[in-house]
Amino acid sequence: MLVEPLTVLENVLLGAEGAARLQRGLRRARDTLNHLARDYGLEVDVDAPVGDLPVGIQQRVEILKALYRGAETLILDEPTGVLTPQEADELFRILAALKQQGRTMILITHKLREIMAVTDRVTVMRRGEVIAHVDTAATSQEHLAELMVGRTVLLRVEKSPATPGELMLQGDHLDYTDAAGVRRVRDVSLSVRRGEIVGIAGVAGNGQSELMALLAGIEQPDAGTVTVNGRPVCDARDAADARRMRHAGLGHVPEDRQRMGLVGSFAANESSILGYHDDRAYNGAILMHRRDIIASSRRQMNEFDVRPPDPLLRSSAFSGGNQQKIIVARELDRDPDVLLIGQPTRGLDIGAIEFIHRRLILLRDRGMAILLVSVELDEIIALSDRVLVMFDGAVAGEVAGADATEQTIGSLMAGVGAAA
Repeated sequence: MLVEPLTVLENVLLGAEGAARLQRGLRRARDTLNHLARDYGLEVDVDAPVGDLPVGIQQRVEILKALYRGAETLILDEPTGVLTPQEADELFRILAALKQQGRTMILITHKLREIMAVTDRVTVMRRGEVIAHVDTAATSQEHLAELMVGRTVLLRVEKSPATPGELMLQGDHLDYTDAAGVRRVRDVSLSVRRGEIVGIAGVAGNGQSELMALLAGIEQPDAGTVTVNGRPVCDARDAADARRMRHAGLGHVPEDRQRMGLVGSFAANESSILGYHDDRAYNGAILMHRRDIIASSRRQMNEFDVRPPDPLLRSSAFSGGNQQKIIVARELDRDPDVLLIGQPTRGLDIGAIEFIHRRLILLRDRGMAILLVSVELDEIIALSDRVLVMFDGAVAGEVAGADATEQTIGSLMAGVGAAA
């Protein structure tokens, strides 16, 4: 945990000040930190405010904090989730150097490729229990996935080339400044056609979330227009209205399923109608048709293999993957022309990821226009027919799906280079 207004040195010393409270001790601490940074290839400006540093450098500061305290074992929990591919490679170089120095690293991650690339031994857990201990050299991604899920899993997304049709979603010169006065979206224009998946890649915090909120009608743009199915439905003159966007044929699976996608204290059948509670099918003259709502929820659960298939169970009692299925089922039940889907597999197991990926490809092939936002670069590359890369609130470039690589997209994510 870092305190952004404090410098690197102050963050490292926080909680371990000791004699460093005195000027002489502070100089000694600075020298020690600089030596550690040089010895382990963790170069960083010790006087820079942490909030001004890229996330990859902030991660170095976290490692320096542990080394300064003499830690022999480092536990890294999903360390590459907010890094560009280049930053992730640099992190793994640092971990290799620490290993050579005799340090022990425990890496917690769902990214099988990272496990195969940097670990020596793997412990596989499923539903809170240890399933297996294996040597990395004696296993494979496919074997690990099978251990994690309990069945054979198709890791590679199989899809045919897209055949895009008419324009379904268009954002023209969208601009948005948040309540703190920070310009989050900068003159963004994009389009999505029927029968294609357009991915938006970028390190978290570069405007993707705010852009999705504008397109979904949750936030109002300061400038620009959103058009759905040829009809302008949102601009700087109209108040944000998510209901209007849904009526225009747009479905939205939000990035944060627990905060924006469902209500944990609601029964699953109640969460399954959020945003659609005014549908005539659910409403009588006075009371809602509870029996019809429950029947609809049960049908959705069966179609999307939600477990357990209990519409009366509280939403918070479902696993993350099944919560995501409830939300996706709700949005797709209305057969929208356009689907906005944010972080569709965040926190899901390999089996749930496989299910969501297959469903998205099926929907694309049936003619749906899909805009996908994900920090998982493998997911973006596997699913997208076109990729837009965002950096500092703007579109840094566009890459055709067939040409998308980690190197090309990663450079744009870091603000380097231009789209071909």
